[in-house]
Amino acid sequence: MDVRRAMQSLEQRGFAVRYFETAREAAEYLVGSISGKTVGIGGSVTIEQLDIFDRLQEQNTVYWHWKQSDPQTRALATGAEVYLTSANAIAETGEIINIDGSGNRVAATLFDHERVVFVAGVNKLAPDLESAMYRARNVAAPLNARRLKFNTPCAVGKEMKCYDCASKDRICSGIVTIVWPMRSIKVTEVVLIGESLGY
Repeated sequence: MDVRRAMQSLEQRGFAVRYFETAREAAEYLVGSISGKTVGIGGSVTIEQLDIFDRLQEQNTVYWHWKQSDPQTRALATGAEVYLTSANAIAETGEIINIDGSGNRVAATLFDHERVVFVAGVNKLAPDLESAMYRARNVAAPLNARRLKFNTPCAVGKEMKCYDCASKDRICSGIVTIVWPMRSIKVTEVVLIGESLGY
């Protein structure tokens, strides 16, 4: 993986980019840079590993369906001023790929926020768009399906790969590739971390 190339490509496409060696440093940055806002968080093992939910709540109103059982949480997260999530893959050529089964996470990265932040460990990097798409479908999606104990071929099969199944539990109903910051979002930021985080 070539972190410098990825950062340069993302910047050339118009994304704000920051790099931190450790998850702890990234967590300090995020908590320190978000105050007095409504904050939505999309389902993300990476964000969970940063352990910032409680700290963000001290100075913000935070909506995360992984932590709150209110059925309105996903909708409130989607409409928040700041939205945090990860990516299933980031190409060193500057494209960001996310896969979603219910749609709330990918939808929230596309429209009308002050700031959207994709937080990703270097394990999410891939050399180009084709390999990033492969990673998202054949690594990230099966691992997430297994984490959720879904009864999909990628979750229960011996070989970890996308079977392009028709299961009702299918985790990859939608695939979004962001190639340039969306115009309705004031700042789209990528925070890269020099550790392996999430799937």
